[in-house]
Amino acid sequence: MRDNNLIKFFLVFNFTILFHNAFTQQLYFPDSTWQTKKPAELKMNAALVDSAVSFAIRNETKTDYDLRIAILKAHANEPNYRIAGPTSERGRPAGIILKNGYIVAQWGNVERVDMTFSVSKSYLSTVAGLVLDDRLIKNIDDRVGEYVSDGKFDGEHNSKITWRHLLTQSSDWSGCLFDVCDWADRPPRDGTIDDWKNRKLLEPGSTFEYNDVRVNLLAYSLLQVVRKPLSLVLRERIMDPIGASTTWRWYGYDNSSVNVDGKTIVSVSGGGHFGGGIFINTLDQARFGLLFLRKGKWKNKQLISEQWVNSVSQPSAANKSYGLMWWTNEENRLGNVSKKIYSADGFGGNFIVVDTEHDLVIVVRWLDPSKIGELVQLVINAAETKY
Repeated sequence: MRDNNLIKFFLVFNFTILFHNAFTQQLYFPDSTWQTKKPAELKMNAALVDSAVSFAIRNETKTDYDLRIAILKAHANEPNYRIAGPTSERGRPAGIILKNGYIVAQWGNVERVDMTFSVSKSYLSTVAGLVLDDRLIKNIDDRVGEYVSDGKFDGEHNSKITWRHLLTQSSDWSGCLFDVCDWADRPPRDGTIDDWKNRKLLEPGSTFEYNDVRVNLLAYSLLQVVRKPLSLVLRERIMDPIGASTTWRWYGYDNSSVNVDGKTIVSVSGGGHFGGGIFINTLDQARFGLLFLRKGKWKNKQLISEQWVNSVSQPSAANKSYGLMWWTNEENRLGNVSKKIYSADGFGGNFIVVDTEHDLVIVVRWLDPSKIGELVQLVINAAETKY
């Protein structure tokens, strides 16, 4: 009887492995040329897909085409604000819808390289995941001061800050970086500079605050750990393996160069708040989204751990709508759709939406930000409606 049970176990185990391998092999990943399919071929309603595309084109963001002007307007209330990184003119609406990895719809110039603003944060988060996978950082809940010893994490408050706090934007780190202080980034509309400077510091992990100075601090801190440009890490470990173009760039500021082991390296920014960040085309964004849809695996290689991919969309303690620099749908930011959907979001209406339940990736450029939920619902309707 014992031998029979052992035989049954091995039969079931082998069948499971064979089924997994067969499923993995049939997943489509694009090579240099991306295959397209008609919606009906993938059991999507073509008319509803067309409606989603038309909706995206009609609802263009009102963001100024000159993004330098747009940024200056958006942050005019910030004391001593200046643009320190590159900017560009923006394009017109563009986007891609992937179903099962195939392109089922695209619009606009998907090869145009544009600023992507805070979508950059999700790329920065990915580098953090790689560093954790490599065990250069042993645990996401380790204090950053255990790895960065140049004084930025000294003091009673800052010494408590962990990598998780930086990734969930809940650190309330106090200080200045590249000539900008934390309190000058999106300050309250009321109060004086002295009020902002002398505010009561909040316990790390307790309160969410969107703050690019602290995001840039994360990039700076990761640079201190990996000892080489984060853009190089991203290119070698992620972007080249997924077949991204050579046109994307990751910028810092005119004053964000730091000395690392005798070499001058630019510490990149996690967004376009002060200019800079990732400049990238829509096709490359879609490849990045597909990598996350596939749980960090590209073809037969696990580029970043599935554990990390699963963790980025988990609601954080300080803000259920925010994970590890990806936005969740826990509080219906994208409307009454699955809470498992998550997204990378950037100023001006830049989005990468990942929907594992429907095997969808939606990449949108220059959409009215208030319309993203309606667009996602239209695409999901297309996937759920008889074709």
